[in-house]
Amino acid sequence: MPSIVSVSTFEPPYTLNQQTTTEFARELFTDSYDDIERLLKVFANGQIEERQFSVPMNWFESDHSLREKNDLYIELATSFCVEAIQKCLYNQVFLKEKIEEKDVDAIILVSSSGMATPSLDARIMNHLPFSPHTKRIPLWGLGCAGGAAGVSRAYEYCKAFPNENALVVCVELCSLTFQRNDHSKSNLVGTSLFADGVACAFVIGDRSELSSKVKKEILPSILSSQSTLMPHSEDVMGWNIKDSGLHVVFSRDIPTIIKDWLGPNVTNFLEKNQIGMKEITSFIAHPGGKKVLEAYVETLKLDEAMTNVSKEVLRHHGNMSSPTVLYVLEKFMLQNHSDSELGLMAALGPGFCSELVLLQWKEIQ
Repeated sequence: MPSIVSVSTFEPPYTLNQQTTTEFARELFTDSYDDIERLLKVFANGQIEERQFSVPMNWFESDHSLREKNDLYIELATSFCVEAIQKCLYNQVFLKEKIEEKDVDAIILVSSSGMATPSLDARIMNHLPFSPHTKRIPLWGLGCAGGAAGVSRAYEYCKAFPNENALVVCVELCSLTFQRNDHSKSNLVGTSLFADGVACAFVIGDRSELSSKVKKEILPSILSSQSTLMPHSEDVMGWNIKDSGLHVVFSRDIPTIIKDWLGPNVTNFLEKNQIGMKEITSFIAHPGGKKVLEAYVETLKLDEAMTNVSKEVLRHHGNMSSPTVLYVLEKFMLQNHSDSELGLMAALGPGFCSELVLLQWKEIQ
């Protein structure tokens, strides 16, 4: 089975604590709500202490056109991705020696927080010495599900071409979508939750020659994946695209939807693979928010400790959309695991949809 042999994460340059963002939101939203202090509790109760952003705090104090935001997204996302890719291809924790860019057969570029044609992967390839024949597979619009979906597509690619490998690159600059004139509750919740981040995962096929460069003895192999769409659920999560840019859609019913829908979805997936949830030792969950993690625990009947790593990522980085689940994966990959342990990667996103990836910790041959 294809294996994930290296992961990297990149932190944008500006770190803001939650108290600072709370004060900013109080000033911005206070004239729109009589009960602003009650609503601002979402900042304190979200279990987020700090988040990283690609622009400084004073950038949010002015209006910016869609063109200005998107031009900045292209510039910064390209630059950040170059750094994250270099770190992934020569991550000395996971690799004995550098993997050359020319040896990457496919780039799966995942993003939903800006628009670019040609897509970001083409721009990245102009900064790093990839082969001009590298296959480009951009994925847009999957939001928070994008990281797990990117791993799923890399798994399928390497399963079809076992001599080859794929680089998953997830980049989201959610801060650049901020709408200072949108005083909706969805925007208030988004302001308390979302952040910027970049992460990469390198996946190799069973017969890839690059297995000789793997340093860690036991790493996650991908056994199976499942994509699921909830019909007619476009209004649960996503963007409304207006002249001023991308406006967040974030239904208050998301935790309830997870409780009612995700449990049977996960159970069905595991049953297909003849596995029970109790056999899963690593739960690599996208931390969409405090209530989302609580809904995972309730609907999947988990020990709350199973979400500790996801909580840690949420606490220090917030919800970065697609890269976030790879931040969680990195922390699991830095731990020691026994051969044959099972893991489940799970992420939810616009559609409304889920992406599940079944992993097994194995010795890389």
